[in-house]
Amino acid sequence: MSAVTISSPAALPRQRIRELLPKVYLGRYPTGPKNSLTDIPGVLVSTQSIRDSPKYANATAHSINTGVTTILPRKDWFNKACFAGIFRFNGSGEMTGSHWIEETGLLHSPIVITGSFGVGSAYNGIYESAVRDYCNESGQADWFLTPVVAETFDGYLHDVTKFAVTPEHIIKGIDEASSDAVPEGNTGGGTGMIAHWFKGGTGSSSRLVPAADGKSYTIGALVQANYGAMRDFKIAGAPIGRLIFEDQERKIRENPNDPELLAQAKLLFKVKEANEKKDGSIIIILSTDAPLTPIQLQRLAKRASVGLSKVGGWGANQSGDVFLAFSTANENLDDQASEPDVWKPKAVQIDMVEDRTINALFEASSDAVEEAILNAICMAETTVGFNATVEALDLGKVKDLMEKYL
Repeated sequence: MSAVTISSPAALPRQRIRELLPKVYLGRYPTGPKNSLTDIPGVLVSTQSIRDSPKYANATAHSINTGVTTILPRKDWFNKACFAGIFRFNGSGEMTGSHWIEETGLLHSPIVITGSFGVGSAYNGIYESAVRDYCNESGQADWFLTPVVAETFDGYLHDVTKFAVTPEHIIKGIDEASSDAVPEGNTGGGTGMIAHWFKGGTGSSSRLVPAADGKSYTIGALVQANYGAMRDFKIAGAPIGRLIFEDQERKIRENPNDPELLAQAKLLFKVKEANEKKDGSIIIILSTDAPLTPIQLQRLAKRASVGLSKVGGWGANQSGDVFLAFSTANENLDDQASEPDVWKPKAVQIDMVEDRTINALFEASSDAVEEAILNAICMAETTVGFNATVEALDLGKVKDLMEKYL
């Protein structure tokens, strides 16, 4: 099927939601210095976008728009586990390794997020990286590892039959992950994603929460947004998606013979039809340096659904909405470099937040998720894909519509 191209909206340059709307209210807690998942000390991220690789010479007929996002909970992810918790808001999706995290509360793997058809290669890539770096002197893998790989489906803008993601991408992502702010929009695993019928993708945000000892804890969120209908899209409670959709319908009614409007209407109907058959998915990763236990992190992950709902997600039947939260605070949980006697229980000391004082972390998590999704959509660019073109959200129109709400 050939690609369909229509003119892009004459919008403002792509920018994050706070740059676009400086007065927007996205919660009462300040952001971290990068307003990104990498504001949590030690957390490293890499994004790789794979577009029309030279490997695929006939790219016009088989557009490649996919990628990989790699998160290292800490540099020494192999030897030093993090406490983690998972929440499944709706289960039409995959996150490998989730059973072992639910069993033990320990995260002993990079977190890789990609398209649905890239899960196998991502899984193999984590193993290949570990084999390269952690086998014993005899070259044997004398260790246990369950890779964590999550996915959302990018088959509308990407020809999934080409299996463009390879284990080499994963190894590169692990090697090159950095503490830089996460690149957003059409990046990493979000390269071919759609959100609320606009171009979606990767987004991130963070919050600083005051602690009782005068210090502060950081909460960070990273999303791969690929879900939702335009009518449900909201910014700080304002029904922006509904207003844009109603305006498009009105223009088409008033100008039924305008070829550009007809092309836009045809395209919008295709996106609408594709999304209503399966409402896409969203993967949300939360991280913090607050000392939270696995049960507390499960509870934190649940609050991602509140942030999702603020933007307009409600967990459609075939949407895969899977959230993971991890804490970097305790480092002595399960050191694979040591060799304890597994038949003699050994106590380790951990710190934890008192449950009665956890409210601010819950609230900040919801706010960070909300902003991360908005950043993903605001930073995403119009994309010519395998089946059609999906337009970016018109930021100029958003700015105009938001005037009466700010």
